[in-house]
Amino acid sequence: MALAATLRAPFVKPTALPGFGLTLGYTIFYLSLIVLIPLAALLQKAAVLGPSGILAIAAEGQVAAALRVTFGISLIAALVNVVFGVIVAWVLVRYDFPGKRLVDAAVDLPFALPTAVAGLALSSLYASNGWIGQFFALAGIKVAFTTKGIFVALVFIGLPFVVRTLQPVLAEIDKEIEEASATLGATRFQTVTRVLLPPLLPAVLTGFALAFARAVGEYGSVIFIAGNIPYVSEIVPSLIFQKLEQNKYADAAAIAIIMLAISFAMLLAINLIQAWSRRRMGDA
Repeated sequence: MALAATLRAPFVKPTALPGFGLTLGYTIFYLSLIVLIPLAALLQKAAVLGPSGILAIAAEGQVAAALRVTFGISLIAALVNVVFGVIVAWVLVRYDFPGKRLVDAAVDLPFALPTAVAGLALSSLYASNGWIGQFFALAGIKVAFTTKGIFVALVFIGLPFVVRTLQPVLAEIDKEIEEASATLGATRFQTVTRVLLPPLLPAVLTGFALAFARAVGEYGSVIFIAGNIPYVSEIVPSLIFQKLEQNKYADAAAIAIIMLAISFAMLLAINLIQAWSRRRMGDA
């Protein structure tokens, strides 16, 4: 017993609650069952092609175009959601107005709405004869069945992640801090950039990462409004589905591995920036 405690001491902080071994074992088992084993099966399926085969698939024009569309538009949509998500969260936390609870509930609609229903609704609204799309059509802009439609769908499904991540952090920032900043002669811009944004930055990065990850993997709401035109508005999940329909399971697995590698690299970079931001705030 003493030996086990000695071996565990360098890795585990003392706590009043027992059960570290049991909970750690359950955590590893659950993650292995839900995450690691499926990923291992995916790697095994793609391994038949070999590294050269996977790289050859990544270099195919259709696959490269789908990757550019998926990751490029997902990145832009996540950035837009950060800007407007901060504004929405600020309004919901800082102001009281009639219908506030209704607006707050509406933020969660993309969570509750089936993605296929969201895709059908957005494609109907933004079609050339739709309620919103007809006004864009007057200006010669086509939204539905183009990359613009993909952007609209990804903004729709990603906004709640940013808002819900920022709301509790904004609620913890005391209004007196803003008043003190103004009392000391700071302008509104200085108050926002030097007083409010620094403590919000880790939450903003978290919301961005969640919105980006959700956008990259989105299929249901995008498939109806994208048009799925190869080299133009085709997304990676749609391309993987096509490969599966053609019984090209190894090719589908290879594309999924490529997508997984890019997503992991981008999320790792975001997490490193987030960790740096938290350390910087802690040091300050």
